[in-house]
Amino acid sequence: MANLRTAMDSAFWDQPISSPQTLDGSANSVPGDPFPLDAARASRALRIQQLALLGLGFPLGIIPSYSPSSQKELGSFSLQSLLLKPSTSFGWLGLVGQFRPKKLISEIKREFSNADELEVSVFRDAAKHFLDKSLYSIALCSQLSLDSSSLLWNTERHGDKKSHRHKLMLYQKLPDHDITLEAAWPQLFIDRKGGYWDVPESISLSLSSLASDSGLRYRFGIQKNSGHPHSVNAVNGEAPAALMPGLCAKAAFSYEQSKDIWRQKETKKDLIVTTDKGQFWRPAYDVRLKEPHATISAIIGGTFATWFGGRVSSMAVESQDSDISITTTKRSPLNADLFGSVCYTFQHGWFRKPYGDLTRFDARLDVCSASGLAKRALNIFKSSSVSNVEKSLSSPRLNLILQQQVAGPIVFRVDSKFLLDSSSEKRGPHMEDIIYSLSYSLRLLRSGKVVAWYSPKRKEGMVELRLYEF
Repeated sequence: MANLRTAMDSAFWDQPISSPQTLDGSANSVPGDPFPLDAARASRALRIQQLALLGLGFPLGIIPSYSPSSQKELGSFSLQSLLLKPSTSFGWLGLVGQFRPKKLISEIKREFSNADELEVSVFRDAAKHFLDKSLYSIALCSQLSLDSSSLLWNTERHGDKKSHRHKLMLYQKLPDHDITLEAAWPQLFIDRKGGYWDVPESISLSLSSLASDSGLRYRFGIQKNSGHPHSVNAVNGEAPAALMPGLCAKAAFSYEQSKDIWRQKETKKDLIVTTDKGQFWRPAYDVRLKEPHATISAIIGGTFATWFGGRVSSMAVESQDSDISITTTKRSPLNADLFGSVCYTFQHGWFRKPYGDLTRFDARLDVCSASGLAKRALNIFKSSSVSNVEKSLSSPRLNLILQQQVAGPIVFRVDSKFLLDSSSEKRGPHMEDIIYSLSYSLRLLRSGKVVAWYSPKRKEGMVELRLYEF
């Protein structure tokens, strides 16, 4: 079924979204924004771990990605590779490199086009373009593991930008809980419109319960933002209030249940294939997709947040990377709300045969803010106006996911999100976001796959290794 736990995770600051904008392959979603598409959630595997495994199947270990750069001449296409990864029994150190070839190819082509004769000086001038620092990006990553604790450190530098990015993460496993500490300067966030924001300093600490048979989960967190957020690529937008300076304490709970309408259980007989050469063991390409079924599931929960200091008022902020004027709105010091999702899943096929053995459809209705929806319904009777931001957050959304087997372990997938509302530009329900992806399931990993995805809204795409993403 579609990932219902996104509902609660979206309320906090450390939900990772897949993004080629950074070398660690992710940016955090803005808390309080509508739930992101399932296909947008970042892989559970670290980017450096992905590159290490993906490099075994790509020529020269080079992985392509696609994302707009701050300088148009650099182009959107880039190549990533794991340059170095020494390891020990308790940790490892890795070096990741990225190269954008468009500008280099254009400059070399221009040098030879302007030359009357192919002299040594022409080749020398062309070779100098390889030294252009804006073409390259590099990241140093490290991990230290001690028993149930894990410490991650990442530092990266993009050649087309002046500043470095630093991130520190600490994981602590407890019998029934996980503790996560994340600090970054700056921290990259992505909003519901696909715009990126840099928060100069962001520190979060959270305690979350593990999944239980009862379906009850809860989470507590503290977040501190320092400095005003700077727009990376937004065009005349409001800086999200959740990213403004201040200290926030937040608690959330959720209750999730699932019920099979029907399900065909897998048996040992189904896994054995008899041929002229004998009997063979043929499990599903992905254990999470091994049984045809129809299921309905739901989640309901609530959040409570309080802000200390850093009250926001209307203001203008000049972005570091552009001259965009950014306005912000007032932020309430206390906030409580309810959220919920209902999902229907239908799967045909066992995902074992070479062709026509998987068709899967998920439909999920999300209500991000029950109070906002109720307030808006009340304003309709009062003929009161509602701001565009409140209107967007209070509107229900319908997520549709279609998966179709192409051949063998290859599956084509479309994730789409529809806003069930009308705006000044569009009337009635309309598409808000869509992501196309093509995956290759790795049977040896039981539920692992190589995914190549593209987002038309963000004009970004990348290749990832994803494990147990359901």
